[in-house]
Amino acid sequence: MASDDHHPDSAANGEAADNNNHVPTKKLKLTSSSSPITPSEILSEFSHHDPTVARINNGSFGCCPATVLEAQRRWQLLFLRQPDHFYFSLLRPAIDHSRRLLLPLINASHIDEISLVDNATTATAIVLQHISRSFHENRFQKGDAAIILHYAYGAVKKSVQAYVSRAGGYVIEVPLPFPVYSNDEIIAEFRNALNEAKLENRRVRFAVIDHITSMPSVIIPVKELVKICREEGVDQVFVDAAHAIGCTKVDMKEIGADFYTSNLHKWMFAPPSVAFLYCRKQLEFDDVHHPVVSHEYGNGLPVESAWIGTRDYSSQLVVPEVFDFLDGFEGGLDGIMKRNHEKVVEMGDMLKIAWGTQLGCSPDMCSSMVMVGLPPALGIESEVDAMKFRTHLRVKFGVEVPIYYRAPKEGEVSCVTGYARISHQVYNTIYDYHKFRDVVNQLVREGFTCACLGG
Repeated sequence: MASDDHHPDSAANGEAADNNNHVPTKKLKLTSSSSPITPSEILSEFSHHDPTVARINNGSFGCCPATVLEAQRRWQLLFLRQPDHFYFSLLRPAIDHSRRLLLPLINASHIDEISLVDNATTATAIVLQHISRSFHENRFQKGDAAIILHYAYGAVKKSVQAYVSRAGGYVIEVPLPFPVYSNDEIIAEFRNALNEAKLENRRVRFAVIDHITSMPSVIIPVKELVKICREEGVDQVFVDAAHAIGCTKVDMKEIGADFYTSNLHKWMFAPPSVAFLYCRKQLEFDDVHHPVVSHEYGNGLPVESAWIGTRDYSSQLVVPEVFDFLDGFEGGLDGIMKRNHEKVVEMGDMLKIAWGTQLGCSPDMCSSMVMVGLPPALGIESEVDAMKFRTHLRVKFGVEVPIYYRAPKEGEVSCVTGYARISHQVYNTIYDYHKFRDVVNQLVREGFTCACLGG
């Protein structure tokens, strides 16, 4: 909290909360649902993108349209214009409005289940700090286990190490196959890991499950895995869904996890950075806190997260404008997700045919991202090679795309070891993927291998 003041609900310190014309007014919608946004309007909304780059990596950093950026700038200037008025009268109601808009979208039961935070990494720290306290306060015992997927995001693995391992917890990593073409393969590996824990007389207290893994990118059967956790007595389940909202269906009641987080700045067109953290409303979760302790500590996570000191909160305040932008597309968000999925699979099929390779999973396990095998001739033989090749594509050819190294299995010869994770978002055109295709074909023709890139 600022200074020694306590944040009001609607008024404080003699100031009435006003709704005068100092509040940023929303611009008219880009277009009505009866007249969907046009390609030229989309081009204008993303004209700040570098036109020389084939940007097929929306998954890493997302994108934000100009109208939302303009709304963000209005909020930033409003704070700078009169900070007291912004803080005491506008900030909390605006954050609450953003949370209310998310409530039906994710099918949560109550607004108090939704907090806005910086990103999924922050949300992970909040949840794992809660789990760490369970070990320190002897609700969990030393040697009790947390289970995570082998393909969990690197920062999440580090967080588990920092908060769970150091508190005395044992970490089980579930090996996942890749390429993978059936949910049954994933479910079987998850069950096997839980069964092995039973054989070792180890109690699994906590599970971290991805909704969409980052690298390699695959939609995980999260509903089924959460159900298995319930059947096996796992105490608490956290779903890391950094990529999910705006990319696949998100339904808190259907999924049934205790905690769930997703970034709004990846696939929901919000500016960086903002995410929601869902905490299922149960009495025992009242001890969930933001790791940055400010004056609101103890007033509930949504309130704690709404003020963690003086900083730029504008990305959390433009959710209404994000929804307006989504409304400009035929079918709204559902229509965008459907078209992105169909187009990324189409582009993946085009590339795999051009390179004589395969996709890393079946189309129904792809969201708005798909893994496409690269020609073995490129000589991607390590994670270092994958990163060097990614850099080479970006710097030399203006192609932004993540590269994944998949180690060959025993006995495999001349197999695909490099995969590109391509994304599709509304600003992408077929030329982005043709450029990538042609660059890779050119490199193969010229006899390029990653060994040419040196140290």
